[in-house]
Amino acid sequence: MRLKARFTAGAATAALLPALLLGAVGCSSKDAPAAGKAPDPKGSAPTGPSAAPPGGAPSGSAAPRAGASKLERSALEQGDLPGYQVSARGKNPNAPDGQPQADRKACQPLADIMGDKPDPAARDTVNRGIGSQKQVGLAVSASVSSYAESDAKALIARLKGAVAACGTGFTATVEKQSGSYRDVRATEYETAGDESVSWTTTAAAQEVSAQVHVVVVRQGATVVRLMALNVASAQQKAQVPHEVADKQLEKVRRAG
Repeated sequence: MRLKARFTAGAATAALLPALLLGAVGCSSKDAPAAGKAPDPKGSAPTGPSAAPPGGAPSGSAAPRAGASKLERSALEQGDLPGYQVSARGKNPNAPDGQPQADRKACQPLADIMGDKPDPAARDTVNRGIGSQKQVGLAVSASVSSYAESDAKALIARLKGAVAACGTGFTATVEKQSGSYRDVRATEYETAGDESVSWTTTAAAQEVSAQVHVVVVRQGATVVRLMALNVASAQQKAQVPHEVADKQLEKVRRAG
């Protein structure tokens, strides 16, 4: 099946959604609306980066390779999740690079989590884009990052504090592009791992907004970051599927 994802919006909305999540939309199972639903950093996007060529595997799809590092072996691969397409292109190449900067110091951990890596203490990060073929429009960004265990524990503590402190929201800027995150709310989310934190937020810029769900889990010195968005209806609440979180954590444990 040839998979497509198309959406439009102004370039100023690039910072509004997690850069990594923008890469996951190429894996979505159906065509997304052409306008006003989910922002794209450079206007109209061509067929998604993970579109499958006829008779072949999706271009950029994640697959095992010889000599992979422990962290790469921890990452999800095509075939791990029936009903989902997994792409190694976890980030849209047109999305801005780097870590967003929050306008409130207390909210910087939440801004960081939307960037290229969960926070500056991450030693290495491997990203994946995941598109559901069962739930129309559901796109998930998944990443695994290696840390010193003390830094991984500190990250979870900072995130919990930031979620509690930033309920009214904050603004984040990356590469001179800004977006706001409103209504930051802690959510219950049962998953394995040593400790975790989960929240929802509404990302918005230039009259375009989207509901985003974020789950961050620590397993020893490894941090798993999962972010979900419904690209078919950006206003629809999305949740990281438990089967995705469970499989990702299973792979972390197996690799470690």
